[in-house]
Amino acid sequence: METQAPSTGPLLRNVLVGLLVIIAVVLQLSVAPAFAIRGITPDLALLVVLAVALTRGGQTALVTGFAAGVLLDLAPPADHTAGRWALALLIVGYVAGRVRDGSIAQGGQGRPNALTVMATVAVCSFIGVSIFAVSGLILGEAPVTLLPTVAISVGYDLLLAPLLIPALLWLLGRGDL
Repeated sequence: METQAPSTGPLLRNVLVGLLVIIAVVLQLSVAPAFAIRGITPDLALLVVLAVALTRGGQTALVTGFAAGVLLDLAPPADHTAGRWALALLIVGYVAGRVRDGSIAQGGQGRPNALTVMATVAVCSFIGVSIFAVSGLILGEAPVTLLPTVAISVGYDLLLAPLLIPALLWLLGRGDL
């Protein structure tokens, strides 16, 4: 009887997700500040978590969101209480994963259409940034200007989503090899 070699598919997929998270966090902390408006930078890690949720589902997105959030919380120049980004991106992963689950339940192929993706980006960006900002208000670490902060961040994410999400969905879809 022949034994089969263990499949490397899940391992490669997890390595790919890990690399995408690390690249997003590094770019978010090093390059994105050059594009800051009122101190608010694009949320590249959030977009990676969304892409993971839309391709892999909620459970993988929860883990990815938590890991990306911990990296953002602990990487220099972190100037906030650790755990704020982890909580925000964990919830974003859950919400975006539910969108994917909903599209499968409605007889879809598992990936929502472009309009649903953009609505998911807007909603998840609003949720994630709001959680981060409100937790900062509660802990006394954030200014009281919540609305402009959330509006700028959601705007950034909506501008970057058409550029990044299709490429991320393609890459993550290729992780099935």
